[in-house]
Amino acid sequence: MKAIVLHEYGPASTLKYEDFPDPKPATGEVLVRVCATSINPADWMVRSGTVKDILPVAFPHILGCDLAGTVVEAGEGVTSFEPGDRVMAVALRTYAELCTVKATDLVKMPAGLEMTTAAALPLVTVTGDLMIRLGANVQPGQTVLITGALGSVGRSAVFAASQIGARVIAGVRGKRLDAARQLPGVSEAIAIDDDAAIDQLGPLDCVADTVGGKFADKLLARVKEGGTFGCFPKQNPQDAALYPTVHITTVFGQVDPATRAALILRYAEAVRDGTLTIPVERIMPLADAAEAQGIAEKGGIAKIVLTA
Repeated sequence: MKAIVLHEYGPASTLKYEDFPDPKPATGEVLVRVCATSINPADWMVRSGTVKDILPVAFPHILGCDLAGTVVEAGEGVTSFEPGDRVMAVALRTYAELCTVKATDLVKMPAGLEMTTAAALPLVTVTGDLMIRLGANVQPGQTVLITGALGSVGRSAVFAASQIGARVIAGVRGKRLDAARQLPGVSEAIAIDDDAAIDQLGPLDCVADTVGGKFADKLLARVKEGGTFGCFPKQNPQDAALYPTVHITTVFGQVDPATRAALILRYAEAVRDGTLTIPVERIMPLADAAEAQGIAEKGGIAKIVLTA
């Protein structure tokens, strides 16, 4: 098969499109022909070595964690999938024409959902949901501020919080306020790059921070005593010690397979039904993964999908 192979940590140019041995499904696994995958920040963080202390890899390594494709072969003991099934998942080594996935991680794709749309969903929707439910611990009636609300994880978090019944404040840069106000489920939008606007915020029950960086400490100061601040690894607010009554929770995206599969299906159906939108900026061939990662690293709020 053809795959995007990483032989050493480095810039996007280290990604090589080359031949790689076909994987074989072990007991409990399914061999899937990858129709599409998508690029996530985790991909270039792994590629560059930024997170090698928590996500080390052995070379040669194939990146990728989103999967949309069709079943080629079911391994021993698998009865829930058969050749031809359209499936999606959070998986490993998806920058390739073929990959193996544990059957417990696979979800049958909802009818009416395009492969390229499905490929953009698994990781960001699961992450956004976990950021709300486990990270920020959002409860019905609470007020939660979600940073990066127009991004793919942010949109998923807004959807999750609104489904819970929380009052959602979308935190975005000032130039994106109008777009943020149009998001379904958003009650208010605030420019997180405007210190005066942040100072005028009332007490927050919780923050779901999908951005990190300099905004984290400013928003932490707005969380009420006993509130919760959810963030990603290595993005904890530097001033955390100054707010001992605020619970700071790091979300790593780990969840049991049954829960993850249920979340993927729920969000895939929401996208198909039009109640949630995860924008796709462009669709590129798998062979152009290095170029696509370079584009994605420059920033943006929409996904880039790779087709095998």
